[in-house]
Amino acid sequence: MDSPKSPKLLDQMRDALRARHYSPRTEETYLSWVARFIRFHKMRHPKDMGEAEINEFLTYLAVDKKVSSSTQTQALSAVLFLYRYVFGLDMGDLGDIVRARKPHHIPVVMTRAETQAVLSKMSGDLLLMASLLYGSGLRLTECLHLRVQDLDLEGGEVVVFNGKGNKDRLTVLPDSLKAPLREHLLGVKALHDRDLADGFGRVLLSEALQRKYPRAASDWRWQWVFPQRHRWTDPATREQGRHHIDDSVLQRAVKVAVSEAGITKRVGCHTFRHSFATHLLEAGYDIRTIQELLGHKSVTTTMIYTHVLNKGGRGVTSPLDA
Repeated sequence: MDSPKSPKLLDQMRDALRARHYSPRTEETYLSWVARFIRFHKMRHPKDMGEAEINEFLTYLAVDKKVSSSTQTQALSAVLFLYRYVFGLDMGDLGDIVRARKPHHIPVVMTRAETQAVLSKMSGDLLLMASLLYGSGLRLTECLHLRVQDLDLEGGEVVVFNGKGNKDRLTVLPDSLKAPLREHLLGVKALHDRDLADGFGRVLLSEALQRKYPRAASDWRWQWVFPQRHRWTDPATREQGRHHIDDSVLQRAVKVAVSEAGITKRVGCHTFRHSFATHLLEAGYDIRTIQELLGHKSVTTTMIYTHVLNKGGRGVTSPLDA
């Protein structure tokens, strides 16, 4: 039996995750939770444990660490993946878990004027990215992971591949962004051509895509829409390429813009997506259409934005005003 200290177990899980096309971020997160599960149980091998130990770990997270409901669910998903796809074991419903309390938060939403005020404090590529978050309802990672072929400038659509839940979807591309995106892509294309001339110009692709499309890594259509300014170097092969812009770059820029605009709400990158959905509801679009644009699995998730519309002065008239 493998020692829990051996990397072999985590390597097996990594292979299982990649075989099922989980994202690199999910892969990293799941491996981290499994390692934490093993350390919690004093380095016992997971094969020597079962439902009782899983319940104990998840209860510890909820009671002692006071993690959120979503964090506890993430940990459970990681451990269950290990047992189901590496060991071939079904752990049942685990009914004795102490569940972390799921908070019911109303999302922070900017008004149209506040949104424009924040965007007016941004420029260049950062303005273009923030405008896509708001204008297309993209998540931060979905925006950063866009490849050239994902933008249909003529059709006015953005294709989101492998979004949350490993789902693909179509969403709207604002007409006002078509010209700026065309100009932006001309600069990205010139950058890519220079990289190719220098003997580089290859973008990172999953192993499955590399096998299916051997030449895709250097193909213009597969390049990032928002590449980093500087090339990275693989320390093993010395090959150079470009990652997409790091998420922290846009997060910092939005934070600065919010401060300069004098907005006191807790606004971050995801607030643009909340505002996109709420403003569409205000404009009279039906909830099912908005659900599809956002990529929500259930319309119940999308319904949270109807609560925003009915809150405070938006839903009632103050007796003082009467």
